[in-house]
Amino acid sequence: MVNEGSNIVVAVRHLKKKFESILAVEDISFEIKKGEMFGFVGPDGAGKTTTIRCMCGLLSADEGSIEILNSDIKKKKKEIQNNIGYLSQKFSLYGDLSVDENIEFFAEIHNVRKFEDRRNELLEFTRLIPFRKRAAEKLSGGMKQKLALACSLIHKPQILFLDEPTTGVDPVSRRDFWKILSDLQKESMTIFMSTPYLDEAERCNRIALMNKGKIISMGTPQFVKQSIGKKVMEIVTPNSRDAYNLIKSKSAYEVQLFGDRINIIIEKLSSESNSILKLLQENAVLVDDHRIIDPSLENVFMTLITQKIEY
Repeated sequence: MVNEGSNIVVAVRHLKKKFESILAVEDISFEIKKGEMFGFVGPDGAGKTTTIRCMCGLLSADEGSIEILNSDIKKKKKEIQNNIGYLSQKFSLYGDLSVDENIEFFAEIHNVRKFEDRRNELLEFTRLIPFRKRAAEKLSGGMKQKLALACSLIHKPQILFLDEPTTGVDPVSRRDFWKILSDLQKESMTIFMSTPYLDEAERCNRIALMNKGKIISMGTPQFVKQSIGKKVMEIVTPNSRDAYNLIKSKSAYEVQLFGDRINIIIEKLSSESNSILKLLQENAVLVDDHRIIDPSLENVFMTLITQKIEY
């Protein structure tokens, strides 16, 4: 049991969830502090959605425990659900209802009686006031997500769970959505979100990288990036594919290709970088530029899954 005097608002211990022969979540544990933005990062099928649904009481875990706001989800599911907000990947807005009517509907679900002031506040917060009479089905993808967020906040939850909230949303709407999340966190709201986007993970206080149902690294984004204890040699070349194949075939380095840039994971900075440049030169591969940089989260994730390192 989480100590009631602590600032831990979510505690997951040895969570396991299986669907027939597929182990979706395999023995994961983590804690989240009050006011923290915690990111679950990983590709489709990593176990992110399953974990969130277990935490919100929508799925029952096969093993392990989940405590939300000092209560066991198995024992006090309804009480917990009244104090959390959940935005799923496929949030069910009612297309024929207006923006106002959708928020009113969710207010009634959560037994919020005098919701008008709160609704106005949320509409202003999400910049949806000019569209309040518009049917939800006529909103853009980004506006639908903001409306879905407003609906999940109508009852003033203490913790907000977001499952890939910006997937399929245009860049401008993504930026607006993140501005809203930043403002929510300033109000000390705890936010747990899953995302396939590693650039979004950089905005979180702490993250957990997930792959195939397991947490493979966890900590602040900076800690995770430093955890592999290596650097990246970045090479810019017009012959990136040839250079990539050459280094892969003639060396044991881990090589990652990003357009006209190649990232090579190295340890001994000068000796290894010199040997790589020599290899390219001997094979007439033109190098426009090269530098040593810190690894990105993408570098780290690809390194961890390639080496099959487990957290």
